Amino acid sequence: MNTRPSPSSSTVAEAEAFLAAHPEIEAFDIVLHDSNGIGRGKIIRRAELLSFYNNGRHLPISILGLDICGEDVHETGLIWDQGDGDLRAWPIPGTLVPLHNTIPPRGEVLMSLYDLEGRPMPSDPRHALQRQVDALAAEGLTPAGAFELEFFLLAKERGPDGKVQPARDVLDGRASTRTEVYSVDHLHGMLPLFSDIYAGAAKAGITAETLISEYAPGQYELTLHYRTDVMQAADDLMRLKRIVRAQARAHGVTACFMAKPNEDYAGSGMHFHVSMMDDNGKNVFVEEQEGAWNAAILHALGGLRATMGESMLVFAPHANSWRRFAAQSYAPVSPTWGVNNRSVALRIPAGDIRARRIEHRPAGVDANPYLVAATVLAGIRHGLQHKIDPGPETVGNGYEDGQDAPAIPLDWRQAIEAAKGSAFLKEALGEDMHRTFTAVKSAEYARVMRTVSEVDFDLYLHTV
Repeated sequence: MNTRPSPSSSTVAEAEAFLAAHPEIEAFDIVLHDSNGIGRGKIIRRAELLSFYNNGRHLPISILGLDICGEDVHETGLIWDQGDGDLRAWPIPGTLVPLHNTIPPRGEVLMSLYDLEGRPMPSDPRHALQRQVDALAAEGLTPAGAFELEFFLLAKERGPDGKVQPARDVLDGRASTRTEVYSVDHLHGMLPLFSDIYAGAAKAGITAETLISEYAPGQYELTLHYRTDVMQAADDLMRLKRIVRAQARAHGVTACFMAKPNEDYAGSGMHFHVSMMDDNGKNVFVEEQEGAWNAAILHALGGLRATMGESMLVFAPHANSWRRFAAQSYAPVSPTWGVNNRSVALRIPAGDIRARRIEHRPAGVDANPYLVAATVLAGIRHGLQHKIDPGPETVGNGYEDGQDAPAIPLDWRQAIEAAKGSAFLKEALGEDMHRTFTAVKSAEYARVMRTVSEVDFDLYLHTV
């Protein structure tokens, strides 16, 4: 019997049915995602699962006030200002799944944080996205979408120059340092690993689809099935990253989700495809005559362009994120839009008119998909409400266009300052999430800037 109602709408019946169907599972990862998208939580034993579903689980409020290294960021207001008291985490319905290839067998469930009275904890990124989904629902719109996952598979050891190097094929140990873009034969060497990734995704209820060898040595892309529920699309991305990381480790290689692990090659993006459905299930971005764009998609593009600069910290949240933005690198460098054009930031893909959508391309794979989706949806809402004109379409090389586009920050520091002062981003994320996120980023910037790196010694040790 439930001792208290679950504010997440989870039910103990779901847990009871899962335990009955999976008598082999001995433990569960219970996972909450912080502002950096890092999975934090606990591993509980099988006998504890029903209690979790009955009563939730106490977690310290500070779990959402941590930086990338797991250190407290006092400026979030989530540490001693709150006495580091406990809040209560509750399981997310439908996220209780078995994990693949674990010994002993384990399961996983996502959770979200609430106060002790059951109100959503606003610095939880999942709640930030839900705010925007609810706001759109009040306006008669439902967002649908999917993320693309780009990543590197790297050897466990660095090369002689100290840099990361592509992993050898797990099938036969063959090495390649070439850009094997779209090579099907190259994919075969990693098929044992990818078979385990697909198996793990299937167990988690995730439809992982097309596999591509991408535009750098050791780089790959997995696409995900388009969801009519954007929250589920973000969940898919977060879970797939954990699956890829775990299965890569089991095969003796490292899955890397840095935006730019190698300065000589393209970085890894996390493109977000998004469309909008009305109350009748009609895609409001679909034009009556192909190519004659309707007001809804143009205003959505206008809102995304107008808000991109102040939102870039969400899309490029780390020091390394900013190394990805370079001309001719398939990463956008200005808030341009275009059709069937991979040099722009906002792309309308070619294809069936009924599937009309916007591909939002600025975010790196190191970004938090809940915050990315929340910010993109808020940008679309902003454009629709204010009927913002997106300006002329970029045709041809987007790296040579964009002179008249709204300005975006040039580096991480500028992005932090822009985000801090942004009324739009405060509304998009919610005041508490905005304060938490920008405080964490400011603390991480300070950490990086006070670190004496190998670059310092290489440039200055014998020269100044």
